[in-house]
Amino acid sequence: MAEAVEVGSADVKDFTTRVQVEAAYRQLARRYDFAARVLNTLGFGYDRLRRTAVDALELKEGDTVLEVGCGTGANFPILEERVGPTGRIIGIDLTRAMLDEAEKRIEAAGWKNIELIHCPASEYPFVDQSVDAVLSTFALTLEPNYDTVIAAVARALRPNGMFAVADLKLARGWCLVFLPFLLALVRPFAVSLKLANRHPWESMSRYLDNMQMTTYLGGYLYVASAACPAQTRST
Repeated sequence: MAEAVEVGSADVKDFTTRVQVEAAYRQLARRYDFAARVLNTLGFGYDRLRRTAVDALELKEGDTVLEVGCGTGANFPILEERVGPTGRIIGIDLTRAMLDEAEKRIEAAGWKNIELIHCPASEYPFVDQSVDAVLSTFALTLEPNYDTVIAAVARALRPNGMFAVADLKLARGWCLVFLPFLLALVRPFAVSLKLANRHPWESMSRYLDNMQMTTYLGGYLYVASAACPAQTRST
């Protein structure tokens, strides 16, 4: 009952609150992988962007990587390729139902080096200089406190460690004519126009070094990466 009141207190379609996002992904969890494949087939190129983001992490065998918003574990096969059985993967996600699907993926593959944590990203107890890399794909823009999360990521990375993000953004110019159609396609993923003012890449530039960003699909998708400074810098 309390959840219904909170959702009803704002536009239920804007997905700007944690409750709204969690409710959307709780409903989507069992169909998430199929829905993502449909978008991939329609030209969103999610698989390519996921791999591009992982490439930017420059992972080595034995590394520890933290994934913010791991969802059903769609990135785990790629990460396992890079860190190997001696590496470690930590996946955190807001929605228990999504992690249930991730657990099924882990069990089917027989991976023994993945830890799943049910926790909002802004409440995860990041430990200073504890991981070699951090990844987030199609999740960070859904976090209202994304700036706080990115500041914590910068502290959690070991010197020269990499942070990579793949996500959606608002395009500019003539590509805006496609906006209504694209919003309809990604609406089940808790995406709304009100999220367009969230710019994680700006926070990455603020807290990390050498931020690089490449856009795709006319500017509606991007991959950004940045490095933890070799020495702590003031922000």
